[in-house]
Amino acid sequence: MYPRLFLAATLAAGTQAYAQENAQASAPGFIEGSSLDLNLRHYYSNQHTQRSTYLSIKKPGGIERTRVRETWVQTAMLKYSSGYTQGVIGVGVDVGVFSAVNLQRGHGKVANGGDRMLVDSDGDAIPTWSRLGVGDVRFRLSNTELKAGRLMTENPILRYKDNRALPSSFQGVGLYSNELDWLSIQGGSFDRAIPRTGTGAERLTTTFGNRAYSGARISYLGATFKPGHGLEASLYGSRFEDMWDQYYLGLTHRVGDKNALALKTALHYYHTQDSGQQRLGYIDNDAASLAVTANHQAHSLTLAWQQVFGNEYFDYVWESTGNYMANSLYSDYNGPNEKSWQLRYDIDLAAYGVPGLTASLWHAKGWGIDGTHYEGDRNGHNTGYNVRGLDNAKHNENGLMLAYVVQSGKLKNTVVRTIVYNHRASGGQIDGSYDEFRIVGNFPINLF
Repeated sequence: MYPRLFLAATLAAGTQAYAQENAQASAPGFIEGSSLDLNLRHYYSNQHTQRSTYLSIKKPGGIERTRVRETWVQTAMLKYSSGYTQGVIGVGVDVGVFSAVNLQRGHGKVANGGDRMLVDSDGDAIPTWSRLGVGDVRFRLSNTELKAGRLMTENPILRYKDNRALPSSFQGVGLYSNELDWLSIQGGSFDRAIPRTGTGAERLTTTFGNRAYSGARISYLGATFKPGHGLEASLYGSRFEDMWDQYYLGLTHRVGDKNALALKTALHYYHTQDSGQQRLGYIDNDAASLAVTANHQAHSLTLAWQQVFGNEYFDYVWESTGNYMANSLYSDYNGPNEKSWQLRYDIDLAAYGVPGLTASLWHAKGWGIDGTHYEGDRNGHNTGYNVRGLDNAKHNENGLMLAYVVQSGKLKNTVVRTIVYNHRASGGQIDGSYDEFRIVGNFPINLF
């Protein structure tokens, strides 16, 4: 099914009159177009649990509870990208080697196994680890690319996750077509995830479902349209083999001028339905969010509403953030039948004489989480979601993020970001109760 769709999409794009400049026609060459970039990342977080939430430390006599976890990692991401060979069809490669050094190695401080860093079977931090994070061969015809290997995908179905010391990636084939200035097409088929805190490839599982069950691959095809007048629409369809079919619709409208008043309205909708062998049981889930952002000069104010219709979690592939919903924050606010809202304020302090400095402040609240009507395991099917104990569960969070981008000099484009948040949960809500301070620095270096 999906290879035929890829071919049809490519041919359809290729038979249109080119509205974009033919990128392949001006390819400089395999070596001439090469680049080598190094990103040095410093990642530190300090997390404290609250209320009934505890972390665990593996001890010879069993599991010991703790309330503190500290993560401190230095990483390096070295990526080589060739240019495309000249000719009608260009050929190129990408190779990205990721490595990490655990600076915090205290057995008790690490806590909770490999959730934040790579640990061994005893729960001790592994001093260093490395992996091939990106590695692909790519082909280009005009403005259409086909890539095969390990990729950092980015779309509403499968988007790489980058909230740890190293990002995730996925192994498979991706199609990217931008022949027209108002239309872009993406397709892909992937069978393995390369995790943030791992050294090899893993089978594809789900983020919130029973991870004992996996799908052989996830395939998708989608398009983004920009017809003008401030409108943008995206439509995607996907199949996670023997797990679910998932469809996405995104609509965005922008109007006005931020020097006076600009408004952005964003609607996101997902429908998820069981398919194939139904390894996660029966699934019938709809999730939608609506966010309105008002922007005046340096200030932005966002109000968002989100709701899940279904007796299981709104879910996506593990090691992905295939979730464009408005209230995807520390928590995803994606529990069964959950309602949530968010109020967010953003400011760009360039208007006050500090270019590169931005701040964000938000509050979100979710309630009505109810899994008591879950019947996904009826007729002898697998229990895909452990939600029956959720009866009017609720939670809320507050967050503050400061980010600074160096504007000039040898450290230009260096980004330092600090996040402080608290999250409080009750009734068994999955994300628990935490306070956390996190600081992340990215120091990019272009070697050639």
